[in-house]
Amino acid sequence: MPTTAQDSGGAPAWAALRQLLDLLAHGAPQEHFSRPAAQAEAAEVSGAEAAAIAEATEVALRIRRTLSQHRRREAELAALFDTAGDLAGLRDLDAVLRAITHRAKLLLGTDVTYLSLNDDEAGDTYMRVTDGCVSAAFQRVRLGMGEGLGGLVAESARPYTTGDYREDPRFKHTTAIDGAVAEEGLHAILGVPLRLGTRVIGVLYAADRSARTFGPDEVALLSSLADHAAIAIDGARLMDETRTALVDLNRASRTIEAHSRAVHRAEEAHDALTDLVLRGGDVTDVATAIGTILRGGTLIHDAEGGELARAGADPRPPSAQAVAASRTGGRAVPVDGTWVCAVTAGHELLGSLALTGRPDLGEADRRLFERAGVVTALLLLLSRSVAETEDRIRGELLGDLLNRAADPGALSARARRLKVNLSHPHSVFVLHAAAVPRTRLLAAAARTAQTRRGLAGPHHDHVVLVLRSATPSACAARLAEELGQAVAAPVTVAAAGPAGGPQHVADVHAEALRCLAALRALGRDGAGAALADLGFVGVLLGDRTDLGGYVRQTLGPVLDYDARRGTDLVHTLQVYFASGMSQTRTREALHVHINTVVQRLDRIARLLGRDWQRPDRALELQLALRIARVAPTAGSAPGRGGG
Repeated sequence: MPTTAQDSGGAPAWAALRQLLDLLAHGAPQEHFSRPAAQAEAAEVSGAEAAAIAEATEVALRIRRTLSQHRRREAELAALFDTAGDLAGLRDLDAVLRAITHRAKLLLGTDVTYLSLNDDEAGDTYMRVTDGCVSAAFQRVRLGMGEGLGGLVAESARPYTTGDYREDPRFKHTTAIDGAVAEEGLHAILGVPLRLGTRVIGVLYAADRSARTFGPDEVALLSSLADHAAIAIDGARLMDETRTALVDLNRASRTIEAHSRAVHRAEEAHDALTDLVLRGGDVTDVATAIGTILRGGTLIHDAEGGELARAGADPRPPSAQAVAASRTGGRAVPVDGTWVCAVTAGHELLGSLALTGRPDLGEADRRLFERAGVVTALLLLLSRSVAETEDRIRGELLGDLLNRAADPGALSARARRLKVNLSHPHSVFVLHAAAVPRTRLLAAAARTAQTRRGLAGPHHDHVVLVLRSATPSACAARLAEELGQAVAAPVTVAAAGPAGGPQHVADVHAEALRCLAALRALGRDGAGAALADLGFVGVLLGDRTDLGGYVRQTLGPVLDYDARRGTDLVHTLQVYFASGMSQTRTREALHVHINTVVQRLDRIARLLGRDWQRPDRALELQLALRIARVAPTAGSAPGRGGG
């Protein structure tokens, strides 16, 4: 500081210097620093004082510029520090980007700041955040790579600035961009790239609505803010990816946990079902276990649709279409609220498994149900194997019985191992079904034999059953009905017996064969009967002729009536047939009134049935009457008396 003014005692010069210091202290505008020199000049200071004041004014302005730069740098550093703090507590990416653009607007003193991000899929860049914009079109504008100032910055990864964009020929102008810039009223624009390493992800802009020049410091400041914005965007991306990965990881963890529980449950269920099968459980046990595990009703059918077992469900036939779909697709299928699973062994259909009451069966339970189908297939194969073995053994024993191929004692011992006691009365039944394959009839007969602890098997052209029964006629009628339902076709059952031990089974079988021939010759296909049911034909074909039994079977009701009432309807019947079934000649032969003859014949009709005069019945009656006359022990001897 020059001392000449103080030495000369120049008060105006000293006042000017003090005023300059006050202006610096208060941060006055630049134009205020010219006032002390003007006031000193008005006070007519000396030339030396005026020079000293001018020199002091220049120094004060330099100091002011230095202080302004420091203050601006301090503000920039504070803004960058605040931005770094925002990044450290990043929660909302849009909020951080808005804060960055707003700070850029304040620090650079521009009218507008905005930020665009690149769209790699679309190959352009779009507005993400704006501050100070008033045009909706400007906020929605998209810039192709290389188009406009922003597109050039995004493509080249270098800052660009222009004092008046609309008049600047360096940029590729488009109607959309120029229209949006004009609508916003922008002239001066500065754009700097947002970089992640060597990759540009967007552009940060500062713009004014009047022409101006952006200095290097402003470019550097906006670039620093752009770097922070890029870090914020990348950090948000990483956080989103982390959150997404955590969500996916949690979802995967829950899926794995659920799958693990499902697998564990499926393994336990499979082990329980398999153990049940290996311990000798039947299809009913398996059906019950499946229903308990899956909390529903269960039905098991064979390949022909016959019900094998049912637990907790109403009887219903299997859906052939659903079974076929399951067999083709290899998975259980839903139909009308019921799940159906084909039970297969390789390419062979063994049957079907149905689950009711679970229309909302989930994937885990669906697979469990399908695994139950595998266990059911195992059970059916085991059952079939056991049944086939047992049927073969029963068939071999039956063949030896019919062919007298072994000692009766040995045959009885073999039968006992099959739980068949031949010491009890057993009858023989020969089966015939013209409309059914013999294998199917044999399968039905085998099931009957297993149920009733008998023997079944093929013998020559027929299927033969040996069952414990002392009443072959009644048993044959029941078998004809049961087997007919089982094979869905008429089954003729010829019976004979009972046999008096294993050594007589072959003879009884021969009689059953003759009965079958008689049934078919008489047109009684689908019926079940023994020779005793065939009248005099049975008497003629039978080995053990029972004349008394035939007479009793044919005339029994009339004989019993005569014995109880002391009448002689049998004699009236003999005279009636001898008179050619003429009531008049019968009256003459008996010497009674015609009404008496009518009454007696009416009584006979009530005892024998209204069809007693049918030719075949009449023939049977006449034969029985003749046997009764020639063999008095075959029936009651005719007496004399009234009817």
